This record gives sequence, C-alpha cells and structure tokens, in this order.
Amino acid sequence: MIDGVNALYDEDLALQMKQLEFPTIQSTHSLVAKHVTKEKWNKLCKISTKTSGFTLAKAIACAVEFDNQHCGIYAGDWDSYKDFADVFDPIIQEYHGISADAKHTSDMDFSKITGNVNPDAPVHSTRIRVGRSIDGFGLSPGITQEQRVGVENLFKIASANFKDELAGTYYPLAGMEESVRQQLVDDHFLFVSGDRNLTVAGMERDWPEGRGIFHNKEKTFLVWVNEEDQLRIISMEKGGDVLGVFKRLAGGIEAVKDSVKAESGKDFCLDEKYGYIHSCPTNLGTGMRASVHIDLPGWTAHGVDKLKARCEELSLQPRGTRGESGGQTGHTYDISNKHRLGYSEVQLVQTMIDGVNTLYKEDLEFQAAQKA
Repeated sequence: MIDGVNALYDEDLALQMKQLEFPTIQSTHSLVAKHVTKEKWNKLCKISTKTSGFTLAKAIACAVEFDNQHCGIYAGDWDSYKDFADVFDPIIQEYHGISADAKHTSDMDFSKITGNVNPDAPVHSTRIRVGRSIDGFGLSPGITQEQRVGVENLFKIASANFKDELAGTYYPLAGMEESVRQQLVDDHFLFVSGDRNLTVAGMERDWPEGRGIFHNKEKTFLVWVNEEDQLRIISMEKGGDVLGVFKRLAGGIEAVKDSVKAESGKDFCLDEKYGYIHSCPTNLGTGMRASVHIDLPGWTAHGVDKLKARCEELSLQPRGTRGESGGQTGHTYDISNKHRLGYSEVQLVQTMIDGVNTLYKEDLEFQAAQKA
C-alpha cells in the first residue's frame, strides 16, 4: 500500500507538470494560435479563477483538440476575461474589430426603432435572441454542478412570476416525460447533447441536470437554461414583425432580470468594456442575433456569392435556413445582424430591418430584369 500510494503520488506530480507544458494547438490558423504564445502561457497557465476554478488550458481546449476553430476559446466565468486578459483582450479586439479602449453601450428601448420590415416582403419568420449570465455563477464551460442547479432554481422562480403574454411553463430536461420531449422536438425547441465543441469545452458535464426549456403559451417567448449560456432568451413568431418581436424580447429580459434581482440580489454580468458576458467571446456585447427567414429568388439567380458580398456591405450575415453549418437549400435565407459588440441592441435591430428591406427591394428588381 505504501509503495502504491507513493507511486500514485509521483505519477500525479508528473501529470500536473505535463498539464503545465505549452500545448500543441491543432487549429493553427485560429486566434488562439496567434495570441496564446509560450510567454503568455507560462505567465497564465497556473492560474485558477475564483468563481469556478477555470484555467487557460480549459479555455483553449477546443483549439487544442480540433483543427477547424476560428476563435477557439471559451470563458468559464466572468473572472476568466479578467484573469486571462492577456489572451482574451487581443482575441476580442481582433474578432470584433474594436480598439483597446472601446466601451460598450446597451440600449433595449424599442421605441427608438424606426419603421419595420416591409409587410409585402416574403418573410416566413422572425427570431431575436440574446444571452444573459447571472453574476456569481460560472459560465457553462466552468460552472460547477451546484452553481448550475442554482441558476436553474433562480430561473424557475423567475418564470413563475411572468405575467400576460410571457406566462408559460418550464420543462426541466432531467426526468422529462416522453410526450413532453416529443412535443418540444416537434416544435424545434429542444436542445440536445452531443455537440463535439460543447463537449470538449466542458459544457455538457452532468448532463442533463440543471438544464431545461421555458416557453409561453403562444410559443413566441422561450428561454434555454444552461445550454451554451446560462440563459438564452428568445423571442420569435411567424411573419416579419421585427419590432413586435424585439418589444416582447425587451419585456422578457426585464422580467427575468427583475425577478432574479428580487430573489437573489444578483444582477446580470454587464461589463463596461465588453457588455453582457457570454461563454463565447464572439457573443460579447449585446449577444444579440436578430434574424428573419426570407425568400430571395432574384438574389439567388443573380448569385449567392454576390448576395453574401451585398450583406457584408449592409452589416448583415446570410446563412442557409439549416443554421451556420447546415448549407443552403432553395431560395430561402436566414438574414441577421453581423455585429454583436460595439453597437447597441437598437442599432443592430435597426440595421437588420433596413438591410432586409433593401435586399427585398433589390430582389424585386433582379426578378423583373430576369423576366425581361
């Protein structure tokens, strides 16, 4: 027994030393590969954050494991952005195109929005989502089991206080009845385990405990609890009433914030420099993605690459309706705001509305020219 314990101890020390060695970063073209130098690694590799014990090795796990990452880094808590600032700051500045002294301003005042998407535009649906994190709890890559359950319990209390059109039901993933699960699948609301990135990043530990989905009676207001973010708050509906969807989202965010504050005294994590804190630095700032599914047959015939270039000019991002990596089918596109950080929520929604109207006008012109 003595010899065995001593052997285990020696092996443990050796493993600890190996974990402090500068890692081989498989994603050689990632921002992690560019900004995690050996010098920075040696300076930061022994640090563990106070909130969740997160380390730089855990933060860059995806860039080390995979060869296809663009960014390649996640934060395990708000502390991560501060403790590992030598790495996070330059990555965030390069990704978002902001200066080192930039400040973020949030503005959810829907009354400042001018106009709406043209009611004649062939818009199938509108969806706006944001992420929010409660101060004092880890973010999904680093959150402890106890903290994750704590976030879920706070949201359960919050959602029980929702009124009017926001009122609905919370469905925990743990112990979910098959009939409920199937209905959430049919509604395309259910998030599931198995994403390789989220797994390697540490976000699927203790699955499915502490996770769940809320939706209101009309299924136009949803909250995902403890997926990639502590809270992913979503407003959606058929058609192109972007202003109405944004108005509902603003009310929903306020309802969650007020209830969490009343119950726990805690606020959302809001950084003066980086806005609302998310686990993925690409979502910092507003964390907002405002999108419509719209038919653009004229642009499709004109050329998808030309549409992508035009969206870039309009500060928009086009995707196929199957999501970021699902590819394009037919002439229906998911069009959303490109930016997250450095612009307010009102600015991003206005940009999306104006850009979609411009694309629709141009699409009609292309259709007319193609028929001539």
